[in-house]
Amino acid sequence: MTAHGGCAALIVIAKAPAPGRSKTRLCPPCTPVQAAALAEAALRDTLAAVAATPCRARVLALDGEPGPWLPAGFDVIAQRGTGLAQRLAAAFEDTGGPALLVAMDTPQLTPALLAAGLARLGSRGVGAVLGPTRDAGYWAIGLRRPDRAVFAGVPMSSPLTLCTQRARLGALGLRVAELPQLTDVDTIAAARLVARSASGSLFAAALRASGHAADEHQPVAEAAA
Repeated sequence: MTAHGGCAALIVIAKAPAPGRSKTRLCPPCTPVQAAALAEAALRDTLAAVAATPCRARVLALDGEPGPWLPAGFDVIAQRGTGLAQRLAAAFEDTGGPALLVAMDTPQLTPALLAAGLARLGSRGVGAVLGPTRDAGYWAIGLRRPDRAVFAGVPMSSPLTLCTQRARLGALGLRVAELPQLTDVDTIAAARLVARSASGSLFAAALRASGHAADEHQPVAEAAA
């Protein structure tokens, strides 16, 4: 793995953006091409935040082929497994620990948030970190060491994902440090909230270009600290 300093790695788990495969829940109102453009912008924002964060290694666990959106300095590994839980476990195994993993659904992510996650993962007595999302999932999970048991029996993309993952970590005797709650981009309403809270991001620019930007009266999402 490429060394960058720091004691933990940062992993981004992502699907290569492609029309008809990316952000399909944004269609409608977006077209498949617009949804793929939004997915690519979110991925670029996420990778840029990771690239700006000091860490041991930067890893992209990818479903698909790398494109021009991939910056230098990342080790690319193929996702392994038949479901998301297996793919998460494999990404930690292939990277080694300790590591903090994020997805491509929170383009409001900042180096400061990532650095805070790495710091908490390195805190005495902490075995895992978890960053919850507003839809009862999570945007980040960090582990001191790979362990497939962490994800065993955890339903993904479910209203029970976050609470089940917390319970599973606790059952394994891991003390969990929590990160700030974020909104992940799964629906057009969430996309508008995220774009308003990160108005300078590539994602926000792509949403404006699509013609589906936020209504002026819509509340602003959480600030990315």
